[in-house]
Amino acid sequence: MKRKGQIILGVFATIFVAIILFFVSCPIVNDISAEDLVKNIESIPLPENTQVVEKLSRAGKLVGNGNGMQFFGVVLLESKLPLEELEEYYSSYRKTQWDYIVEIQKTPYIDIIENGSLSFKTDMSNEKRYYIVYSWGNGISPFRDFDLRGN
Repeated sequence: MKRKGQIILGVFATIFVAIILFFVSCPIVNDISAEDLVKNIESIPLPENTQVVEKLSRAGKLVGNGNGMQFFGVVLLESKLPLEELEEYYSSYRKTQWDYIVEIQKTPYIDIIENGSLSFKTDMSNEKRYYIVYSWGNGISPFRDFDLRGN
């Protein structure tokens, strides 16, 4: 009888540890999902006269209200090309309307992010042209559903 009690206790302890590990791993997996968005942007060959200056990613409740995780990856570019040419270049790689969006960037702060702050370290007070290319993603279920940052 004592043996059965030890087995049952061991099973409950294993389940408890597995649940704790799952909840601890959710933010890690979601951060990796956001980083993958940046890797996808970087996998596209750069247009001429353009270089990557900085890159950032974030997972959490980034815009709006309510519950749900959002995944964001952004690359800061310095380019001599006008916005229209960069937009045309990256639009050919889009799979959805949320992929490879190009905008002019004049300050270090990323205004798209409403909840919290996200900003580049690059000093943009010089005469160079800066642009951001960003994508939104979905993450992996069930990790995105149980990350407390999405609440």
